[in-house]
Amino acid sequence: MTDDQKWEAVLNNDERYDGLFFCGVKTTKIFCRPSCKAKTPLKKNVEYFENPKQAEKAGYRACKRCRPDLLECQPVK
Repeated sequence: MTDDQKWEAVLNNDERYDGLFFCGVKTTKIFCRPSCKAKTPLKKNVEYFENPKQAEKAGYRACKRCRPDLLECQPVK
């Protein structure tokens, strides 16, 4: 999967990509699921991770809205 495909999934809040990758926002140091309904960040501020542990190791914390640190979650809408 390319970064452009991942970006499209983030823009569209596409639940089909949840668990396949996670996106971190460099300016806030928060990482989310692709389906997160939080405000869409600027593309230049996004980096992608394979799993939550990788994001945490890079200094990011889990989003409190979509809870990417949990296996199953009913995200806040």
